[in-house]
Amino acid sequence: MSLETIYDAVLRGDANTAAADTQAAVDEGIDPDTILHEACMPAMTEIGRLFENGEKFIPEMMIAARAMQAAVNILKPLLVDAEVDSVGTIVIGTVAGDLHDIGKNLVGMMLEGAGFQIIDLGTDVPPETFVAAVQENNPELVGMSALLTTTMASIKATMEALIEAGVRDQVKVLVGGAPITQEFADKVGADGFAGDAGSAPRVAKALLGVA
Repeated sequence: MSLETIYDAVLRGDANTAAADTQAAVDEGIDPDTILHEACMPAMTEIGRLFENGEKFIPEMMIAARAMQAAVNILKPLLVDAEVDSVGTIVIGTVAGDLHDIGKNLVGMMLEGAGFQIIDLGTDVPPETFVAAVQENNPELVGMSALLTTTMASIKATMEALIEAGVRDQVKVLVGGAPITQEFADKVGADGFAGDAGSAPRVAKALLGVA
């Protein structure tokens, strides 16, 4: 079993093959960390690149993310045992008043595929819940999503709540969602803007200064 077959399975979005080949690789004694970092994560990086270039679309990215998840489900218990370091921890959520979760979930899967530890607060998340999550988990990043123009104000309110709680300087803030622009991100004082799920891992890594 080669790492290339796992890479190809994730890239194609073939969850069954990704899981079977990952299990076979583990059974052969290939290090789980090697499988994750040399097969699974590079495949998701490539999917993100192809999406940004307009060569892949959201449905293809979602099935690739599911294939990645199938492989990670096998690797995760082994990686936890080995205490493999993550790239960083990110708290994500769709802001107050907004119940959209498909985009957020996809961003979460892409970030997990890039090696981040994800703390998903769900949808309709009030500012104080974001603040509490930062205080409790000490993440490096906070990711906020808004899919409606009417809920963009909740991003601003959450930014203000982070400042008032004295935790704003502890984290980098990444924002995104259909109506969000770089101009809006700058206006509310966010550290980064991801225009789509494909670019989110790249932007998040750049904010932390990791390759």
